[in-house]
Amino acid sequence: MTASPGKEPISKVDTAWLRMEQPTNLMMITGIIALDRNTSYERLVETIEARFLSFRRFRQKAVDTARGAHWVWDEDFDVYAHVRRVALPGAADKAELEEFVSDLASTPLNHSRPLWQFHYIENYEKGPVVVCRIHHCYADGIALVQVMLTLTDASADAAPALQDPVAWKRKQTSESSIFQRLTEPARDGIDFAVHWGYKLVEEGARILQEPERASFYAGEVTEIIQELTHALTLPDDPKTILKGPLGIRKEVAWTKPIPLHEVKAISAALRCTVNDVLIAAVSGALRRYMLARGESLDDGVEIRATVPVNLRPLEHARELGNHFGVVFLELPVSEANPLQRVYTVHERMNELKSSKQATVALGLLAALGMGPVALQKPSLDLLSNKASTVLTNVPGPREPLFLAGGEVRSMMFWVPQNGSIGMGVSILSYNGQVFFGLMTDRKRVPDPKAIIEEFCPELERLLTLGMMLPLDERPSAELAEALLEHGVVYQPGED
Repeated sequence: MTASPGKEPISKVDTAWLRMEQPTNLMMITGIIALDRNTSYERLVETIEARFLSFRRFRQKAVDTARGAHWVWDEDFDVYAHVRRVALPGAADKAELEEFVSDLASTPLNHSRPLWQFHYIENYEKGPVVVCRIHHCYADGIALVQVMLTLTDASADAAPALQDPVAWKRKQTSESSIFQRLTEPARDGIDFAVHWGYKLVEEGARILQEPERASFYAGEVTEIIQELTHALTLPDDPKTILKGPLGIRKEVAWTKPIPLHEVKAISAALRCTVNDVLIAAVSGALRRYMLARGESLDDGVEIRATVPVNLRPLEHARELGNHFGVVFLELPVSEANPLQRVYTVHERMNELKSSKQATVALGLLAALGMGPVALQKPSLDLLSNKASTVLTNVPGPREPLFLAGGEVRSMMFWVPQNGSIGMGVSILSYNGQVFFGLMTDRKRVPDPKAIIEEFCPELERLLTLGMMLPLDERPSAELAEALLEHGVVYQPGED
């Protein structure tokens, strides 16, 4: 069916994200960009008009009806309705900024307009801050990072000239795996679900022509079915203080910048990835918070995180829309040994890298987007009951950037949670630094700062332990236990 002028159908996956919103979990990606000096509000607006709005999708609003969801041009579009100038009250310090961002994270966007908004805070004590909110139905985190990068420059004196979105060409590939073929992005805007169906038909025709391929494909399909069965039959996450009824108020918090070279030193010493180290530190911080709040972790209690996995090639990074799946990662919060937590995360991440969970999850979202609205909430609740947090780690730019003439000192973002999940963990690297942030439901975790304050000490403990271990061998769990028994644990504030 041909779309009417000024209106085009929203893909099935993006429709699922649009309909996923509920008062207790708003489907917005929220971010902040802190600048080192004042830049004019008008220059910021001019930059957004020239660059951000060169993506035509951001001039369209999402309209959902009984006949389906569509992108519709906003005939009354006004950029000043989307780029607001505000000032913080009181001391205009970090506490005031966190309160302001928490308010925005708890407030839905106006669905009568395109679902995005920027707030320019001009009186923050350390320099101006830009807070942005974009609904998840427009794009996933990988795509939005690329969109936000189009707003920035390598120098302060660059003009806010028009920057057309890069028209990435589809990368041709001769890969033979049906799994790799099914995860290729859809061509010419065909949404993923329809694309997946076409691919299955194509592969079926090839099997008829080449019967010897049937046994190989049977194994691939069997793996996908096994992953689907595994995801649907996972037991619900335990009823800890992190899991339970949600409210409508969200709280956000984030750490001071952490030197990336220190995290890399830990990963080199422990022979694991930077991601392993960061997730282990998150697990340790959550463990300390849960124990301090009276949670019993003696029976091997673990909680799951849903971890987004990008399913688009890099050359398609600036295409809007959602092209990611999720995997379930068990966080070892019951493990007392910080080194063993690292190795446990490392092993579990390696297992997930070879799984097809992410592709199955994306296919499920596409199916939900095509199904009736009444079916979506119970289906999403079924999956969200199996996790207590969302965990996202996004690599950002390695070099310093400038926005509207001001150098970007730091940046942070928070991903939305869905269903019954009440906490989101965000990790972002930028310009040699790592930033760790939390968004929590006030009914579950009213004081996310208490978890944030445990993150850096966890990294410090791992750094101290890692530097004391020989580099020519991977320490065993027994060695880690022995070190801990001899008191080799760094406590912040000690000489």
